[in-house]
Amino acid sequence: MHVGGLGWNGFLIFGMLYWMVPRMWNTKLYSSKLANLHFWIGTLGIVFYALPLYIAGIVQSLMWKEFAADGFLKYQNFLETTTQILPMYMLRAVGGTLYLTGVFIMTYNLMKTAASGQFVANEEAEVAPLPKVIHAGGHWHSALERKPILFTTLALVAILIGGIIEMVPTFLIKSNIPTIASVKPYTPLELHGRDIYVREGCVGCHSQMIRPFRSEVQRYDPKNGEYSKAGEYVYDHPFLWGSKRTGPDLHRTGGKYADSWHFRHMLAPGEVSTGSIMPAYPWLFEQHINKSITASMINAMRTIGVPYEAGYEDRANEDLEKQANRIAEGLQLEGLDTNSDAEIIALIAYLQRLGTDIKLEKVANNQ
Repeated sequence: MHVGGLGWNGFLIFGMLYWMVPRMWNTKLYSSKLANLHFWIGTLGIVFYALPLYIAGIVQSLMWKEFAADGFLKYQNFLETTTQILPMYMLRAVGGTLYLTGVFIMTYNLMKTAASGQFVANEEAEVAPLPKVIHAGGHWHSALERKPILFTTLALVAILIGGIIEMVPTFLIKSNIPTIASVKPYTPLELHGRDIYVREGCVGCHSQMIRPFRSEVQRYDPKNGEYSKAGEYVYDHPFLWGSKRTGPDLHRTGGKYADSWHFRHMLAPGEVSTGSIMPAYPWLFEQHINKSITASMINAMRTIGVPYEAGYEDRANEDLEKQANRIAEGLQLEGLDTNSDAEIIALIAYLQRLGTDIKLEKVANNQ
């Protein structure tokens, strides 16, 4: 993706500008040497930007899956695998700087080019008439290609047939996701916390899906040995599986740490997790939950299938306040004074909920 974005899209744009600007100002390019320098600096920037990512991915994945002689993960602590690849992040920063430097060089080159010429506001152009072409022979589909209306109609029919074959089976079943009785909708406070989690971009660094691999289960849920089940996400709209793990997976983080741990972690990550590269979020302790939108959130979730009972939106804030007060009071007992309306309270509620539903089902089955 990075090579395609920077190399293909970026260089394509650069080439177009180098071609267009001299013609728009009716002059020659100011410096071919600068253009060549831009090309090589940009290419080197792409190499330093993309290659370290591949190396880091291979190194970290091997560390994730490495087991010691006793059968346990050699690097149980996720941070050990993160700190190992920090030099790769630095090299990526160097690559990005080189690529951006090339853009500045191009900008200077094109500005000097424009200054040396005169802008052509209008250019006369003449197009030769198209000669009449008589098609003869060819494959059978060439006749259809010369009849756009018929070809479009037949293509539409083919698409509709394929679409119907794909969609009809989904209309005939209520759900193709196995239900889990213990999985319940989020509480109003947890809904607010989830929105804050999304807003702050946490999903960009933390996934919420434990893959069915031995290394994954042992790292993220060694006690229960449960990988993520499809039925656990039925009330997640949208799902937050994630595609990158700068930090550890959070799908079983609920109940793993105390509320006070999450409080301190969001305020000063490095003090709780040595070597953490996560930024602090001090504004979560100052900003308050917007309770005026709670009812709308409940209604929106109900519209897309979350089974909140009728009229629940009218008393949702009461449940929100009860849960928030319990968390705030618990924090105060540990000397962490905060307002129960603070956004950090909602985020803690959400994080403590993650992955706990399936644990409840396991306890119920054992009983």
